Amino acid sequence: MLCVAPVEHETQVPLAPKTSLGVGGSAERFICATSEGAACAAVEWADDAKLPVHVLGGGSNVVVADGGVPGVVVEIAMTGVQWADQGRHMLATVAAGEHWDTFVERAVEKNLAGVECLSGIPGRVGATPIQNVGAYGQDVSETIENVRCFDRQQREIVDLSRRDCCFSYRNSRFKSREPGRYLVLAVSFRLERGGDPALRYAELGRALSARGIRTPDLQQVRDLVIELRRGKGMLLDAQDPLSRSCGSFFVNPIVERAQADAVAEAAGTGSNMPRFEEPDGRIKLSAGWLIEQAGFPRGTAAHGALVSPKHALALIATDGAKATDIVALARQVRDAVLSRFSVRLVAEPVCWGFASLQDGLPPG
Repeated sequence: MLCVAPVEHETQVPLAPKTSLGVGGSAERFICATSEGAACAAVEWADDAKLPVHVLGGGSNVVVADGGVPGVVVEIAMTGVQWADQGRHMLATVAAGEHWDTFVERAVEKNLAGVECLSGIPGRVGATPIQNVGAYGQDVSETIENVRCFDRQQREIVDLSRRDCCFSYRNSRFKSREPGRYLVLAVSFRLERGGDPALRYAELGRALSARGIRTPDLQQVRDLVIELRRGKGMLLDAQDPLSRSCGSFFVNPIVERAQADAVAEAAGTGSNMPRFEEPDGRIKLSAGWLIEQAGFPRGTAAHGALVSPKHALALIATDGAKATDIVALARQVRDAVLSRFSVRLVAEPVCWGFASLQDGLPPG
């Protein structure tokens, strides 16, 4: 056993202020871990007591039930970045509790390429390998060298290589193959010194062209990505009530080519369905487009919540909204897309404290 000391904890700590949605009840038990040892001790103590464990980072990808969360919520709050010069590359080992965008900002300032298109994404570094976080044509799996974890089964600290992590689109070993087994403690990113920014995403390319920028540097790409995210309400802003969301609530579905053709046919001529070719020949569809085509245009209000007026993928917690309002709207949106297009949307945020889940959402 790695950590055996008793662990102090608080009880009935409100979680709504710790999440970007700002809804939900309290943690039955709450521990803020500011070191790797504290984090390991917290989960070991909970496991020994046979209590459910929920790991909290920045709270930007979680829906907390109105009745609160039983068991133990462990907030990962250890910080620090170690930079190791590898000649053409720099290896940045980042503590799991570091704010993601702060790390991206520092990497860009150091002229290190590899994460510039992931600017403005909320949350902490420890969550990025779990979701294989990505945006504007870039994924963290492209630069992750290894992930330092506490293995709750073996009760030891291990380093998992990029291959060990089994990354795929918005997925990883941590999320779907062995959920809950590993507690992420730190992530190492291999960044290219003086590398060119990633310009694979069509919208980003069009925005650069519109501004007359032909050969952008990393800072220009970072600034533009933040501007684009702000325009879609995907940038957390305490002064903007339309940013009270989890960002993208659903994952863009990847389907077989025949199913993509069927969706286009169901949408009708002139629909101009967005479709993106994947390396394996399958087609990635736009979840936001599907949502609007299924009868939920931007600004749709239902169940005390709101489809963002800026982007149909974001579900907004309006003043007075509860977690039940958010999940009710999410279920209605998901069911409408399934009914219209036979495509089942998968929720991106995790739901805590609900009695049961079906396809990631509490059943109605």
